[in-house]
Amino acid sequence: MHNLAIALKNRGYKITGSDDAIYDPAKSNLEKADLLPAVGWDTDYITPDIDVVILGMHARADNPELQRARELGLKIMSFPEFVADECEDKKRIVVAGSHGKTTTTAMIMHVLSQLQMDFDYLVGSSIDGFDLSVKLTDADLIIIEGDEYLSSPLDMKSKFLWYQPHVSIITGIAYDHINVFPTFESYLATFRSYIASHHKDGKFFWFQKDEHLAKMVTNTSVPNKAYDTPQFRLQDGGTIVTANGVDYPLAVVGKHNLENLQAAQLVCQELDISLDAFYKAAESFTGAGRRMEKIIETETQVVYRDFAHSPSKLQATTEAIAETYTGNTLAVFELHTFSSLNKDFLPLYKDTMSSATKAVVYFDEEVFAHKKMTPMSPEFVKECFGNVTVLNSASELSDLVNVAYDKGDNILLMSSGKFNNADFKFI
Repeated sequence: MHNLAIALKNRGYKITGSDDAIYDPAKSNLEKADLLPAVGWDTDYITPDIDVVILGMHARADNPELQRARELGLKIMSFPEFVADECEDKKRIVVAGSHGKTTTTAMIMHVLSQLQMDFDYLVGSSIDGFDLSVKLTDADLIIIEGDEYLSSPLDMKSKFLWYQPHVSIITGIAYDHINVFPTFESYLATFRSYIASHHKDGKFFWFQKDEHLAKMVTNTSVPNKAYDTPQFRLQDGGTIVTANGVDYPLAVVGKHNLENLQAAQLVCQELDISLDAFYKAAESFTGAGRRMEKIIETETQVVYRDFAHSPSKLQATTEAIAETYTGNTLAVFELHTFSSLNKDFLPLYKDTMSSATKAVVYFDEEVFAHKKMTPMSPEFVKECFGNVTVLNSASELSDLVNVAYDKGDNILLMSSGKFNNADFKFI
């Protein structure tokens, strides 16, 4: 939300805001933009002259400022609803799917930026070369990461249903967000709705090895085209992609990221970017923030961190490191999201880290209380994952990871959290 506030101020809007707690980097960024509000809720902030109230996803329905806005009859919009309204006259490119959204969106943004094209964007993470995660100007084109999560406490439909894309990508479907989609069928249903929501002249690209998408496309009139893994080979910890007989050296790692790259290329083709121009621009792409982020590389060892937090992401990321680099690989995963802390969802992680030499699953027992969820025993977690070591002590985790680092093992850290600030010597 703070990125949107800054982007709108840059556009000339008068912006005010509230939150019950503000942490860095949001705090520093808002302070720099002269937008840092007082902490806490105050109904006096909500006045009749406000044009629109933009409601964040994590706001509570009983928020006193929200209640006051409703009493005054103010216009209240969710974040995605507002963005959709702002880009109504733009060409909208949306990247959807259960995995790879941020990376694929970042790939498109990187290529367009390298080619000095003018565009707006909305992405779910920090991207190298871009100051904010959202940009709204008078550009005719916007690139959007299309999240299937709910829009706000007052807007219970998936965010990506607001955008009505002209061109989109669906990277794949794997069950996620069990806290808002109680069954896999309900999760599939929102993707079917997304396909139907395309602009009347819209089209989409989809990963052809995804069985769920393969079924969906048989029941849609929206024009679509499948994509697959491009021709590639591994070389010196990197990747060589061959397209139209030409080799292109790339920094991206993992077959799943090459599939994301193939989807990005098809979208860029829709923007009249040639194959050669695309791959030459993509050569300098190193990844999105915390998505296959290489933090250490020596002649004998690499350390990566990644945002992976669902079964499909976990498996793809672990396999990518194991396949790309020689030597032993220690893969560490933190249970942190609502889905990963749900005992009914956890069995879906079975054997997802099997490609690692050693796999560790960590969780902080206090997180269950914080999120008001039923605790799980280490024994149950191990049973669900398979051949893993389960730890719930940050100090024990630090010791294990630091020993592996000293031995020269490749290390992969996967979490949407911070491992309870474990003391890793290399960070």
